[in-house]
Amino acid sequence: MQLSALQLYSLSKSALEQNEVEKSIFSCRALNSQFPEFFEGWWLAGCIHLRLKKSEAGLISTSRALSLKPNDPLVLMQRIEFLSRLDRDKEVKETLEVLSKLKLDNAAVHADIALLLSAEEMHDAAIRHYLAALHYEPGNAWLHYNIAAAYRFTGDIKKCEASLDKCLSLNYLDSEAQSMRSSLRTQSQDDNHIEELIRAYTDNTITTSARSGICYALSKELDDLNEPEKSFGYLKQGSDIRRVNMAYDVKVDENIMSFIKQTFDSANCVQKAIPRSGIQPIFIIGLPRTGTTLLERILDSHSAIQSRGELDVLGAEIAKQTAISANKSSLSALDMINQCKTIDLDELADRYLSKAVPNNHDGGYFIDKLPLNFLYAGLIHRALPAAKIISLTRHPIASCMAMYKQQFRDIYPFSYDLSDLGHYFVAYYQLMNHWHSIMPGAIHSVSYENLVTDTEKETRQVLDFCKLKWEPECLKFYESSTPSTTASATQIRQPVYSQSIDRWRKYTDQLGQLSTILAEAGIDVR
Repeated sequence: MQLSALQLYSLSKSALEQNEVEKSIFSCRALNSQFPEFFEGWWLAGCIHLRLKKSEAGLISTSRALSLKPNDPLVLMQRIEFLSRLDRDKEVKETLEVLSKLKLDNAAVHADIALLLSAEEMHDAAIRHYLAALHYEPGNAWLHYNIAAAYRFTGDIKKCEASLDKCLSLNYLDSEAQSMRSSLRTQSQDDNHIEELIRAYTDNTITTSARSGICYALSKELDDLNEPEKSFGYLKQGSDIRRVNMAYDVKVDENIMSFIKQTFDSANCVQKAIPRSGIQPIFIIGLPRTGTTLLERILDSHSAIQSRGELDVLGAEIAKQTAISANKSSLSALDMINQCKTIDLDELADRYLSKAVPNNHDGGYFIDKLPLNFLYAGLIHRALPAAKIISLTRHPIASCMAMYKQQFRDIYPFSYDLSDLGHYFVAYYQLMNHWHSIMPGAIHSVSYENLVTDTEKETRQVLDFCKLKWEPECLKFYESSTPSTTASATQIRQPVYSQSIDRWRKYTDQLGQLSTILAEAGIDVR
């Protein structure tokens, strides 16, 4: 007896849900062979291809589905996933544009679309879909938090705070919402959230992880109120909670940076790749919270420069190419570094530029602002000899304290312990000195302190280094509507201020161990 389309669909879908993939494939093939006009069969084929990570086949199934039901949102979302896995960024954007314009009546679908749009930094479109989702689910705290994040990225701080207030009225134990709200502005004696934060901190139902986030929020607001002892107490408690759950050993990073120095000596940093004409990258490197975002926004205001944000491209391409070169699926960090000595520099440059260069960019430069690219400075100099490398520096203790105060989600594990921070900073400091010694003149250093006290002078020097003319618009960076997804998303919406330069000094009593580690390595901490 021949099964109907619905029966075959039900069999295949049920098998996939039970992880019986082969059975699901068999039924789905029968379905699409016998009933090629049955839309759900091609959508289900897309689900199977997602499970099997077969992106090319997935694009075929989504094309068949869209031919039967044009602009179906679920299929378009499938298609975006396949295109993303194939690094077809232009088509991802094009498909997202179609998706963003659809009129729907389902909160969950609106929310899923908004998440996809946010991931591609299309925050204005994401906001429209979050608002649509909230129309159907006004009491959804998660939606209020996500639209707040989108407002923050676009610089609409008032709407961001209002959305966070709504989120927290529904769930005051949401530590991420509490932390974001505390970070939006300087709190005052008359206008702060300390009472509410203490209530959340002492709530018996709060999770340990959430209490950590509340500690960071309390620390920030107490710092604003100039209560350093109380502020640091909560900060240490919050960071200790984060650190205890991390399988991290700073010695691993120290060894990596030491091996980089050994591998990339002066002989191995000779420029070997063919210089590329046309668009060239500006790498802004350094540790996080050292002014990298500020400099990025200043330079992005120049007519010949476009920022691409923090691109996770170079490191990924190095990992891929070194693994291929060694004929292995993956390499350890030390093996990857060693393999870099024989890497095909021209291929690395081509692959990096193919993914990093902005679409429709007619200027001379684009910015890659991933701080940890400092690890690859020697390789950047060899593979992309025309690239400009700019390093941000900051007072060592100020730099460490700024990182210690910041919740970085799942990155920078060294930042949750002052001893780890000290040892990591020493290794970083020594590596940067190494780069400067073997590549004299290849890296332009910018002091954060100088950048905020004499912005025009420092910016002119950077532009001279890039061989670009001065443009006064660079000093109006805070007027830009370009989204920012970094920890500095709020600060870069206002003119340069220098209040944070010596802010760390009120914590001198608590930073003795950190000071000792840095001083013993010969680093000036005065």
